[in-house]
Amino acid sequence: MKHCLVVDDSRVIRKVACRILEELSFATEEAEDGEAALQACRRRMPDVILLDWHMPNMNGIAFLRALRGERQGRNPVVVFCTTENDVAHITEALSAGADEYIMKPFDRSILEAKLSEVGLVKGL
Repeated sequence: MKHCLVVDDSRVIRKVACRILEELSFATEEAEDGEAALQACRRRMPDVILLDWHMPNMNGIAFLRALRGERQGRNPVVVFCTTENDVAHITEALSAGADEYIMKPFDRSILEAKLSEVGLVKGL
């Protein structure tokens, strides 16, 4: 079973994302900010990370840069999931090592399509 770490400061977003991911046969884990996410990755590197941009303590970009510097940190597929939709933010996320980018609010079909594109769920 694939493992997904959902990183978002909103408990509601984490719960919704985890429910969708579990329906798609992922084991899930949650982190409320980048610091907690980095600690989770050091315990067990996930297959995929669903990552928010704006969080306290360590934001999504800072987490992503730290993750990519970790041993095995290049392995997880990172999908930024945020309200930031301008080209500068998308470019910054992709330059920092994000694999995909989706906008909030999202639903199962959007998340499933992105995970299919990166080969983590069977095609639709």
